[in-house]
Amino acid sequence: MKLEKTIRIVIVMSALIAALSACQKQEGPAEHAGKEVDKTVDKAGQQIEKAGENIQDAAKGNKK
Repeated sequence: MKLEKTIRIVIVMSALIAALSACQKQEGPAEHAGKEVDKTVDKAGQQIEKAGENIQDAAKGNKK
């Protein structure tokens, strides 16, 4: 009896997990645009950081 109950619980939990994973919300145009803005801002930040390092190196007399 205990084995049957455990098997039933596993089957029910598996079905719930499958159902919840299938209900994932689709990305809308605003969310997609927001992600693209985040990527662009991140790239710009990296370029600004690189420029700052180059300025510091130039101020010290080092060249890259």
